[in-house]
Amino acid sequence: MGFNCGIVGLPNVGKSTLFNALTSTAAAAAANYPFCTIEPNTGRVPVPDPRLDVIARLGKSARIVPTQLEVVDIAGLVRGASKGEGLGNQFLGAIRGVDAILQVLRCFEDDDVTHVEGSVDPLRDAELIETELLLADIDSLERRETGLAKRAKGGDKEAKAQLALIEAIRPAMQDGTPARRIVLDPTQQEGLGALQLLTAKPLLYVANVEEGSARGGNALSAKVEAFAETQGAAAVTVTAAIEAELAQLADEERAEYLAELGLEEPGLNRVIREGYGLLGLLTFFTVGPKEARAWTTRKGSTAPQAAGVIHTDFERGFIAAETTSYDDFVRLGGEQAAKEAGRMRLEGKQYVVQDGDIMLFRFNV
Repeated sequence: MGFNCGIVGLPNVGKSTLFNALTSTAAAAAANYPFCTIEPNTGRVPVPDPRLDVIARLGKSARIVPTQLEVVDIAGLVRGASKGEGLGNQFLGAIRGVDAILQVLRCFEDDDVTHVEGSVDPLRDAELIETELLLADIDSLERRETGLAKRAKGGDKEAKAQLALIEAIRPAMQDGTPARRIVLDPTQQEGLGALQLLTAKPLLYVANVEEGSARGGNALSAKVEAFAETQGAAAVTVTAAIEAELAQLADEERAEYLAELGLEEPGLNRVIREGYGLLGLLTFFTVGPKEARAWTTRKGSTAPQAAGVIHTDFERGFIAAETTSYDDFVRLGGEQAAKEAGRMRLEGKQYVVQDGDIMLFRFNV
């Protein structure tokens, strides 16, 4: 089950700085020249969730294990990437392998940091990237069409369905509409995944502002937020340079620095949470004396499917799940109190897991 977000943007917008901050490492070279990230760098980051600390305290757990999100730092895109310009082929190949896109847009002026387009304009940059991805998608559809047409003539029902879907979405894409924004019926939406289109991937805009605008953003980040709304997407404002500094500080120092800046939490916490949400994920918990742990599953997962995230044997031999909502667990003061109050439920195979559920699986193999 893949849970990864690709960090995408033009060169010199703060992608690698953001990645370094996310992973608390200097694994990706952050330098003032295009293509300093040649091969995609990958890191895993814990998903901030204050609920886990509360559960661990109530469960008197010896350790805490958060769930994680994978992030991929992808080489910068330039105009003409869909035709192989710059590192176009590498860029497109890398982005094809991620589940969602975090698009970093430069929203700060700095004469010491060159911009590949010659000026700072985040909306132009966003549209440039979208255009390159659209062109690559249209080219991909055209190449697929020939093979699908041959299979469809031979009576292949799946090929016929894919061909019909391509014919339905291509005009809108040629008019500049990304695949994620095309209105489709449920059957078509399900078939969209098989086409592996770049513009079908969920998208989050990350507006990278200067230090002085870390708290409230600036005029450029406000434009990004307004633009994101028109695209049916979300936007988060961060200062990548500050986030990189915060990532290197101890907890106490980090808290002091955040207080000085007037921030309640690192901006990256919002980026991670939004990225997690982009993927249609939810968190459930297990708790005991040894550890309190957060687990990730997709929204709509049944109890056996959630059990399978922990171990395939749990899903194969699933019997039932002792389940308590987070609110009940906290309000009543823990597992035993929830059980005594009748708030611990025994859920079966058809139960759809809810975000925040605290679960204990019964199984037999």
